[in-house]
Amino acid sequence: MSLIITLVQTRLHWEDKAANRSMLQQKIQSISGKTHVVVVPEMFSTGFSMQPEPLAETMEGPTVQWMKDMAARHKIILTGSLIIQEDGHFFNRLVWMLPNGQYGVYDKRHRFAFAGEDQHYAAGSKRLIASVNGWKVNLQVCYDLRFPVWARQNPGAVPETPPEYDLLINVANWPQRRSLAWKTLLQARAIENQCYVVGVNRVGDDGNGIYHGGDSMVIDPLGEILYHKADEEDVCTITLHKAKLEEVRTKFPFWRDADGFTIHQHY
Repeated sequence: MSLIITLVQTRLHWEDKAANRSMLQQKIQSISGKTHVVVVPEMFSTGFSMQPEPLAETMEGPTVQWMKDMAARHKIILTGSLIIQEDGHFFNRLVWMLPNGQYGVYDKRHRFAFAGEDQHYAAGSKRLIASVNGWKVNLQVCYDLRFPVWARQNPGAVPETPPEYDLLINVANWPQRRSLAWKTLLQARAIENQCYVVGVNRVGDDGNGIYHGGDSMVIDPLGEILYHKADEEDVCTITLHKAKLEEVRTKFPFWRDADGFTIHQHY
């Protein structure tokens, strides 16, 4: 069984939600052929802003409604993160929007303290593993990539338990100056978890003059790079094959030897 993914690597209009929705709408409309999931970057409606007060929306706001409209119109799952206000807190929230208007959410757990994200946004506490077309998909946001325990397949108490997920998607605003870490960690997550990995990053300067080189990637369960694009905008559709994944896991059943563990809340 295959899964068709479209990666949207793009520049973003700084803190201009309407302009970003319009721009991304054009890119989504330009996709030719069938796709199951369209992935856009972290904070796709604003860029990586530390100004949540004027920019945040609710789950009933225009950007989530736009995601519903796009998913329904194009019969796709649309995913990316945006600034959400809920229960008196701000979240860097990834939304997994289905064509029927139902959705799942993942609040970024690891906030990028180096840029002050921990001062403005509350941390998430739960992973989101979604299902589509017979695939299980673990969804993460940018800085989460540096913390392998949060992504780790967990066999629990039963070693023969199959892996928790088949594909890891990470949406990001990852600066070019640390691109070596981005590319290396994406490959590491694929190898250690014996899964496909899709990383979607933005390109161009943000409102703080920080340059982003993209380097969006698709990596197979052996760590081989199937797609990589640096420094320019690109919309790429790629097919992932379940048979390849199952072949790797059967031939190299390393996942059976993994350590079981429990994640404890520490904030």
